[in-house]
Amino acid sequence: MTYQERMKWFHEARFGLYIHYGLYSLLGRGEWTMYSERISPAAYAPLAEEFRPAPDAAKQWCEAAKLAGAEYVVLTTRHHEGFSLFDSQYSDFTSARHGCRRDIVREYVTAARAAGLKVGLYYSLLDWRFPGYFEPAKYPESQAALVDYVHNQVRELMTNYGQIDLLEYDGGWMHDLDPDKQRQIDFWRADKLNAMVRELQPHIIINNRSGIDEDIDTPEQVVVASRSGRAWESCMCIGDSCCWGYTRFNPNWKTHVQLIQHLVAAASGEGNYLLNIGPAPDGHVRSEELDRLRAVGSWLQKYAPAIRNSQRCDLIGASHPGVVDLNLQGSWTRHGNTAYWCIFRWPGAEATAVRVATRPLKVSHLATGEEFPFEYDAVHGKLTIRELPQLPPDHSCTVLAVEFDGIPELKAEPSPAEWIFG
Repeated sequence: MTYQERMKWFHEARFGLYIHYGLYSLLGRGEWTMYSERISPAAYAPLAEEFRPAPDAAKQWCEAAKLAGAEYVVLTTRHHEGFSLFDSQYSDFTSARHGCRRDIVREYVTAARAAGLKVGLYYSLLDWRFPGYFEPAKYPESQAALVDYVHNQVRELMTNYGQIDLLEYDGGWMHDLDPDKQRQIDFWRADKLNAMVRELQPHIIINNRSGIDEDIDTPEQVVVASRSGRAWESCMCIGDSCCWGYTRFNPNWKTHVQLIQHLVAAASGEGNYLLNIGPAPDGHVRSEELDRLRAVGSWLQKYAPAIRNSQRCDLIGASHPGVVDLNLQGSWTRHGNTAYWCIFRWPGAEATAVRVATRPLKVSHLATGEEFPFEYDAVHGKLTIRELPQLPPDHSCTVLAVEFDGIPELKAEPSPAEWIFG
């Protein structure tokens, strides 16, 4: 299977739901609690007997994803704490042997497929219970045992649950944060690990967190586009950036408009948006998250063509962050010769785009199809759309579809002061 064939669904989707769930959810202080509070493995282990997600938890997660308009889901099969949400021959510290005594990963992949969602699995390479991760020279046997255990568990995940569409590694960094990628690759034997994954799942997409670039970049908590032609996915929390897992008191919820802005920004850079939820201890999705997911899904239902399978657009306000020219009203995405102006700050009855080099043929409201008159000044590259509603048709973000007679291009401006003279 070619790279383009493997990536087709990923580009078409543009939006996925991340699910961070584990023993840390019981503590309600985020997924790094074991390490940040230096809770020893012996003191942490009893939590496993209290782990009892509701029987329909996985179904709830997938229903939330469908509600939001996500096309794929990614579940933390094992986070850095070492607790596996699947039955494993290589660990006794699992949901199948403690607490609920159920294989949560199996329940999840079953629910995802029933909902028509692509299946993604998150897997942490590091495990805080192994001293060989922190000091491999001092504890070489522990380091070797950790890497063997990782390879064996990844093999289980790639073998026991049918087709897996996406593998999201995490925790592959060195404890001393040495940026040397080769050291990271050597530590985890990542080349052999990923070769095994591809042998078992030839169609799979793998992220860049094992030290090897693989298929996609995964910026975290920011929307930053990779180079043109490189697939990427922005991973982001609905709340504070430190709150992937359930955090009982989280005052910084993003609004649904902020989430839509992030989604549009990712689509404008030809990237994906992986939005995270942290289910409560019993696995249910909180109302604060559901309300926002519902609002994003309602918007996406109307404006999906601006997001799904989006391409980069040259027009101002699209994939040109950090430049002087800004479109203060919104951003552009594109598919073929049609560009989508995603307007967050509605201008009123008239909207103007500048430095437009390609002739527009038609302007309409994407959701309703209502057409609007416009004028195009080819000499100056100015597109003026008239007779728009005074108030925004959509409070969150209104999208205008602009059909051009070719791929829309940005007009050169040899003299940056020329516009002053009219």
